[in-house]
Amino acid sequence: MAYLAAYDVHRAQVFGRCEAKTGIVPFMNLITQVMATEPCASAKRVFWIVDNGSSHRGKKAIDRLTTTFPNAVMVHSPVHASWTNQIEIFFSIVQRKVVAPNDFTDLTQVRDRLRAFEDRYNATAQPFQWKFTTSDLDDLLARLARHTPADRQEESSVALAA
Repeated sequence: MAYLAAYDVHRAQVFGRCEAKTGIVPFMNLITQVMATEPCASAKRVFWIVDNGSSHRGKKAIDRLTTTFPNAVMVHSPVHASWTNQIEIFFSIVQRKVVAPNDFTDLTQVRDRLRAFEDRYNATAQPFQWKFTTSDLDDLLARLARHTPADRQEESSVALAA
């Protein structure tokens, strides 16, 4: 079983579904679920921020989305930058509060616990308040730019020797 979810960043609402497996069809089922609800159904544009998973990677995925939903715009997050995708924050919460400890006796229990948590989350959640500012990003990029690949290799070697 796979849990797929989308996150409305403005309303802190999760749209989730349990599917037998991952893939293009389950992903499009999730999109259809979200796009059929307001405000997405009547929105001028709906941005889908996605990672580079195989069910939504590349131009074919973009074309599939916009052919089905002309008001949808797919935006791929940079590789290794899933922390910028707010649904990943929600998945982290689910991992800690729903899935662990793994004391389920069957998949029905997993599905029921996920749905119950999603309902509770949607009733109480507030949008995430980002604390990482553009200034913080500029500082981080400047620090990274000061290091050469050789510096990073040397730092890694020192850390391994310690």
